[in-house]
Amino acid sequence: MRMKTSTHTALLQLDSVGLRLGAHSFGPFSLHITPGERIAILGPSGAGKSTLLKLMSRECKPTTGQVSFHGQRLADWSLSDLSRRRAVLPQSGDVAFGLQADLVVGLGRVARVHDPHLADIVQASATLAHAAGLLRRRFDTLSGGEQARIQLARVFAQLWNAHDGLILVDEPLAALDPGLQLDLLDSLEAYAFARHHGLVAILHDINQAMLGFDRLLLLKGGKLVADLPSSADAVPALESLYGIALGCTTDIQGTLVIAPLRKPARRPAPAGVMAWACA
Repeated sequence: MRMKTSTHTALLQLDSVGLRLGAHSFGPFSLHITPGERIAILGPSGAGKSTLLKLMSRECKPTTGQVSFHGQRLADWSLSDLSRRRAVLPQSGDVAFGLQADLVVGLGRVARVHDPHLADIVQASATLAHAAGLLRRRFDTLSGGEQARIQLARVFAQLWNAHDGLILVDEPLAALDPGLQLDLLDSLEAYAFARHHGLVAILHDINQAMLGFDRLLLLKGGKLVADLPSSADAVPALESLYGIALGCTTDIQGTLVIAPLRKPARRPAPAGVMAWACA
């Protein structure tokens, strides 16, 4: 069941936020995120998805406009206070030293001077990220997919006992096999729901966006071209975004499934093969 959110209480607010990097400009972005809301950012390569996430996280300082978090200018938050309310998982999360994986997960808690339940939170976070069996290994000996699970566990640990926080993740499922992708999508959803955290994720998989998120932000050429609910009604906008035709069907559970349609073959299709399209 999806949590209803109030449109009157902004967790994160972007007001005409723009950024210029050399010859490239991004925005202006004007949007708000409410507590408990789950938002997927979609767009072709180079659309500005990671840049928008960096503006939301304060990694990039906007050239124009203002970002507010819990009603306060994001730039005015101390890093210590911000780390207790906002967690970020970038595309790459390299660790400079050969730390043991449980210490990497524990890094999410470094802003807390007194943390008596640290060991329990690290274990619970790793379990939720399907990474409990990796905690005693050195991080630099793990595969890419294993490192991704440990980094996700770090994010879980960071906001484990917080509420109304914000989670920003950049392609969190990219290095994982299909089964783990679904498991971790469920974990992210359950974790955010239980704590009323807002969740913003950059994704490349349209079906993951439809399955686990309430709202889609569609980016192209550094601009926000659409902000709409994740439903079959979004398919025309997605076709325009990627410049492809999409077909829709439902699986045995009644879940919407979307796939790109290949251009018609030069030879006739085999007998019995029918095209399918979105209703």
